[in-house]
Amino acid sequence: MLHDDPCYVFGLELDGKGRGLPIEKAPQGLHWIHLDYSFDSIDQVLSELGLPEQIRESLTRPDTRPRAMVTDKGTLLVMRGINMNPGSDPEDMVSLRMWYEEDRLISVRQRKLMSVQDVKSDLLNGAGPHSIQSLVNELIGQLANRIGQYVHEVEAQLESLEVSFIETRDYTTRAKNSALRREIAGVRRYLAPQRDALEALYSQSRAVKRGEESFQLREQIDRMTRYLEDLDLVKERALVLQEEMMNISMEEQNNRMYALSIVAAIFLPITFVTGVFGMNVMGLPGLEYPDAFFMVATSMVLVTGFVITFFKIKRWL
Repeated sequence: MLHDDPCYVFGLELDGKGRGLPIEKAPQGLHWIHLDYSFDSIDQVLSELGLPEQIRESLTRPDTRPRAMVTDKGTLLVMRGINMNPGSDPEDMVSLRMWYEEDRLISVRQRKLMSVQDVKSDLLNGAGPHSIQSLVNELIGQLANRIGQYVHEVEAQLESLEVSFIETRDYTTRAKNSALRREIAGVRRYLAPQRDALEALYSQSRAVKRGEESFQLREQIDRMTRYLEDLDLVKERALVLQEEMMNISMEEQNNRMYALSIVAAIFLPITFVTGVFGMNVMGLPGLEYPDAFFMVATSMVLVTGFVITFFKIKRWL
């Protein structure tokens, strides 16, 4: 039986009023079957459920991008959700593959998705969707909720980095900012095609949807678009912060080089004088004159004063 197969995660029968009950035997009416494609028996199970070979291959492919395909027999929808599993990176997004018809939904995953658990919990509590299309929309909505939560967290991280750099000039912020940019790029890699997949689903199948379900799907598309735009804005802000850190770093370097150049320019004339009079050769003037040292020292002070005055006139100092 399906329940005894290791790839079986759970199954629910929907009463059409928002409640789902665990499937105990062959499902009747509206139902949702959730499977794990990491087991070898998955292809056989999907075949027993009557799915065509092309659909089975799409549902069990190791790596796939978000997409939607509407056929006469049903609809294939591949989505990605933020990886909220402990110890995982958010950009390592978890795939959720769905095949749904008028009276059933077959969803396939490899790693646990909190969005699926939330929808399952709503159904068991009698507060879930009433139809298969509403169930799919609810799953999309829960995925969007996690994406929205992630976007808000990223915005908060970036604001913290901006404040930290402005207040402390902590250049370790640069590495954190770069890591954040890489993470955003990894998430955006799937969000853009996910938005396009939902657009394709809406345009291809809106004629067979009821008004409320079509509106729900349109809302989820708008949310996904908004989150994608927010992520693009965060990416641009991170880039601006990176450029600002580089500019400030270069400015500080230039100021240090400027200070060293001024010091070198001030001491260059007197270094030349001390170098000349420090030669251990016969014939140097003033060797026999007692006041020669004070005259040379005075001349060096005067030259130094002249150089400093010249720099101030030129506004180099």
